[in-house]
Amino acid sequence: MNLKNAFLGLDNYFSPKIIGEVNDQYIKVVKIKGQEVPWHNHKNEDELFYVVKGALLLEIENQPGLILKKGELFIVKKGENHRVSSKVECLIMLIESKSTEHTGKVKSEITKSIDEQKY
Repeated sequence: MNLKNAFLGLDNYFSPKIIGEVNDQYIKVVKIKGQEVPWHNHKNEDELFYVVKGALLLEIENQPGLILKKGELFIVKKGENHRVSSKVECLIMLIESKSTEHTGKVKSEITKSIDEQKY
């Protein structure tokens, strides 16, 4: 699989798509632009963010924001309240447990079910 080609089928921002599975983990791709992800957490799951293109502002509650650039990754630990945004289009690969809810227990207009995330 060519990771960059996986982004070609993404029509909407903040709408992750599952491109593969490894054991109990989903590998997802998503493109974002602007700030629409609400503060949320994943009570029982860590979440890996890997920036493929652009720059990602990753904010964790009560900590300074991090700017992740192309080729960088960060793991948000379970239970940490976080959100992401980008001023310009940013392409991200996510690795998440299959039990991870898109925006945790916080529901918003961007929240996607697992069925909606299937490529």
